[in-house]
Parts: sequence; C-alpha cells; structure tokens
Amino acid sequence: MGTTLLFEITLIGLLGIGSQWIAWRFRMPAIVVMSITGLLAGPIFGFMNPEVDFGDLYGPIISVAVAIILFEGSLNLSFKELKGLGKPVFRIATVGAFIAWILGSLTAHYIAGLSWAVAFVIGGLFIVTGPTVIMPLLRQSKLKPRPAKILKWEGIIVDPIGALLAVFAFEIIAYFTSTNPDETALLLFFAASVFAAIFGWACGRGIGWMFEVGHIPEFLKSPAVFIVVIFCFTGADLIMHETGLLSVTAMGITLANMGISSISDMRHFKENLSVLLISAIFIMLTASLKIETLLQIFSPNIIGYVLLMMFIVRPLSIFISTIGTRLTFNEKALVGWIAPRGIVALTVSSYFASILKDAGYEDANILTTLTFGLVFFTVIAHGFSIGPLAKKLNLSLEGKPGTLIVGSNPFTVELAKSLQKLKIPVIIVDSSWERLRKTREAGIPFYRGDMISEQTEYVLDTIPYEYFIALTDDHSYNALICTTFMPEYGRTNVFKVSPFNQIDRNSTDIVSKVGGRILFDKKFSMDELNDKLYAGYVFRQTTLTAQYNYKQYVHDKDNSTVFLYLITPTGKLKFYSEEMKTAPAIGDTIVSLTPPSKEKEKIQKKLNNQRSNGQEKGESSRTAPTS
Repeated sequence: MGTTLLFEITLIGLLGIGSQWIAWRFRMPAIVVMSITGLLAGPIFGFMNPEVDFGDLYGPIISVAVAIILFEGSLNLSFKELKGLGKPVFRIATVGAFIAWILGSLTAHYIAGLSWAVAFVIGGLFIVTGPTVIMPLLRQSKLKPRPAKILKWEGIIVDPIGALLAVFAFEIIAYFTSTNPDETALLLFFAASVFAAIFGWACGRGIGWMFEVGHIPEFLKSPAVFIVVIFCFTGADLIMHETGLLSVTAMGITLANMGISSISDMRHFKENLSVLLISAIFIMLTASLKIETLLQIFSPNIIGYVLLMMFIVRPLSIFISTIGTRLTFNEKALVGWIAPRGIVALTVSSYFASILKDAGYEDANILTTLTFGLVFFTVIAHGFSIGPLAKKLNLSLEGKPGTLIVGSNPFTVELAKSLQKLKIPVIIVDSSWERLRKTREAGIPFYRGDMISEQTEYVLDTIPYEYFIALTDDHSYNALICTTFMPEYGRTNVFKVSPFNQIDRNSTDIVSKVGGRILFDKKFSMDELNDKLYAGYVFRQTTLTAQYNYKQYVHDKDNSTVFLYLITPTGKLKFYSEEMKTAPAIGDTIVSLTPPSKEKEKIQKKLNNQRSNGQEKGESSRTAPTS
C-alpha cells in the first residue's frame, strides 16, 4: 500500500508539472490541460482515484493547499496597486458579488431544478473566480494593466467572500427550516467571520514584526510563513468551517502592505510552491471524479445553467455594478466575460454537497456534477477566448516581444533606435535626467527612476517587455538588478553587459558569476561598446537569404563586428549571448555593430554599381538605332 501510494503521489506531480509544461510550450490554458490529464488518468483509464487512495487525508490535503494558494495570491495585493482602481474593484466585490449571488441562485432554481435552499448555497459559492484560474490566464493573455488588475483583485477578494456567502446561506436556511429556530447559530457565524479576519490580521502583523526586528533568521523565514499560514487557516476553520479562507486572505494582505523587504524576497518561493500545488490539486480533483458525474454534465438542465451563468449572469452583474465608474465599455465587456471557476469552487462545493445531503436535501447529489460542469466549460471557454477577445477589444499588449533597457548612454540610445525601426517595443530606464537627455532627444520611451525602488515597481508597467537588459557602467548594479528580475522575466530573458575589461579578460570577480547572461560577447564591455560608436561604428541590418546564408555573412564580417540580435520572420527576438548560442536561419534579420571600413566598402560598392549601370545605359543610348 505504501509503495502504491508513493507511486501515485509521484505520478500526480509528474502529470501536474508535465501539464504545465505542455500548456507553456503550446500556449494553451494550463488548467484545461491539467483537467484533461486528470480525467484521462482517473475516471477514463482508471490509473488512480486519489479520493479513495488517500482516504481521510484527501480532504485536509486539498484544504491546506487551497489555503496556501489563496495566501500566495493575497500576498501580491498591495493597496498601492489599487490606485485608480478602487471604485471598480469595490463595486465588483460588493454590489457585483451580491447581484451574481441572487441571479445565480435564481438560475440554479429555475434552470438546474435545485431547491431554493441548495440554490442559494451554490449561488453564493459560484460568485468566485479565484487566483488559481485567473493568474495563469493573465500571465498568458498579456492584458493591459487596468483590466488585468481588476480581474486579479476580484479573483482574490471574492474568493473567500463566495465561500462565506455559501456558509451564510446555509446558516440562514438551517435557521428558517429548523423546527426550533435558534438565533445563536447566526450570531456565532458572524462572530466567527469577524474573528477569522482579526485572527488573520494578527498572524500577519505578528510574523511581520518578528521579521522586522530580526527574531527569525533568513533561512527560516519561508518555512515560518508556511507554517503560520497553515496555523492561521486551521485556527479559524476550527471555529467555523470555511472561515479559514477569509483568515489567510487577511494575513496575506496584511503582510503585503507592511513594506517588509523579506516578503518580496520570498514571494518567488511562494509562487513556485503555488504552481506546484495548483498542478497537483487539479490532477487530484479531476482524477477523483466518476464516469457517471462526467456523463451527467451533458444533461440539458446543467448545460442550460452553465450557459446562462456565462452569458447572462456574469455580464449583467459586471455592467450593473460598474455603472458610474471610469471603465470603458470594452473593459466592462472583457471583465464581464472572463470568470473561470477553479479549485475553491470544486473543493467547497464537495463539502456542502455532503452536509446538505446529511441535512436531507436530496437534490444536493448533483452539486459536484454542476460545479465541475461550470468549472470545465468556463475554463475552456475563457481560457481560449481571453487572448483573441482582448485583441478584438484593443485591450491586449500582444505584439513583438519588447525590451526593457536599464541605463542611458550613447550605445543604449542607438540600440533602442534600431529596435524601434523593427517595430519592437522598447523603453530605457535610468535614475538620472542628465543621462536620459539623449534618450529624450531621440524620442525613445523612457522612465526616470531606480529600477529596484518600490516606486518604480508600482508606476512602471513592465508587461509589454519580455527581455530585461542591464547596460549601465556599474557592473555590481547590473548584477543586482538582473538577479532581482530574473524570476520575473526568466533566466533566458535577462542579460547584462560584460563586466570584463580590456586589461583583465580572465577576471574572477564575483560580479561576473551572478546575475543575467553576458550580452553579446564577454570581450565587449560597456566602455568598449560606447568607444566603437565614437569611432564611427554603425548599426546594420542584414536579412539572410538562400543566396546569402549565415556562413557567408560571418565570413564577410570584420573580427571587431559586434553581433547584437536577430529577428525571425515570425517576429521573435533573440539576443546574442555566449551562454545561449543562436542558430540564424534563412529569413532572419541580423542586427550588428559594424566597423566604418565595412560601411565605406558597402557605399563604395554601391557607387561603383551605379556608375557601371550608368555607363551601360550611356553606351546603349549611343548604339541605339535612329528612326
């Protein structure tokens, strides 16, 4: 049994991360791939049934994972991010959630055929979208900042609200349907909700204070937060079931707004852990479904319910709740369409299905089927449509991959101009107005500020830029910012100029060992790149053809030529780097920094061709017959 369970845990991890990789490789919604993988491994081929195999551990594992995922999402929510978005988010999380609850409950009763009691419970639960499904979609779709932030905040704020609404509806139903109604139960529920929020705030402030005064060493900070999150969730959940979600959300938001640098340092660890948990949980949930549940999804009443929730309930709740806000019609349309349900809906609905059945509501049997139908259809529909719809509504930042350059100097200005000529988004960031003068004069987008300052994080929109290049004179600073932004941009998309100088090519300086990849070639430092411009070197574009391939191109180049980057016919940008070898093909356009002698030879050759063509024309005119 132990060996079998160990193998199943390993298989869940492999299938989850494998699904994430396939989704990334083929640009598909990750949750769609994970759901299909889980169904194939579970009810279709019968390789596993985690709910049965894990036994009593299944429920606690799912609950703790959801708590950690929700905490990680709320840890990203600084109130500074709400600048300019407060009113729409507040309206959607309150008025919009209430409208969605009422309309969803009416739809569940009249279309899905549920009793009023079960309909209002499930209607409250289905207002959630959740970070587990919204975050992956936002990463893949590259929305403009305002709709992206609204969807993110809604997903994390409304997640615990939905669970609490379901609990609230159940308590109200239990009160009114009881033979001996007791107001104490209602008061206990509200008191437990308040306690959960205060408890989460206290846990956040407590662990934050210990970080600030140095009572926890660096190597224990991530494990300490991990354990406190579980304690926070469990403590509130013991008082009132499902209030733990509210508690960990309050804890995460508290820590996010305390301005503790340690929290930023460990955020990437939490994101990695969240991805692992999301992958495993989706595989476990879908693999635990039964064939009967899958077949029941396609019944007319469930399909009708899902369609009304997607096309009527969600858009109406968003359009009504955002009246009087500054959101444009296109932004309302996009937000009103995107509402995929996820892990919280699946896990909490399973809990309520059992307690409602125990309370005598036989129609609660279809709750799991109804939930999975809504989750699966919304994830597929919204996952595949968010990108095309965003483009159609002009709310997408899709296009050629942009480049963010840190450091303003003659070389970076010319590099940015060459990128602009190829229609590639580019911005130069520097903390000095004086150094940015040439950038401003060249008409290149710029931002004045320190790249690693908190202000820059909240003001500068980095979404359009997939490549991060550090090209300042300070090699230690280059290494620092590359290390800082490597988790955000990816190791293969972060570059820094060579820290080596002409005197010591074999420097063992620690600066050369950390940070991003060496850009272009380690023999070209920042000073040398600028010196080449002063010496008359020019930026040249060369497109490879069948007649003039890469081998010939390299043969014709001078040894002092700097190969900068290439653009593929599909618009993909690739920077030259020693650590990442490029393989140019026919159709690629290569941009290089070429010595003036080569440019003069090119001009002279062109003049010679023009002269020879002119002479041929002259000879032709002299020998032409006269009429």
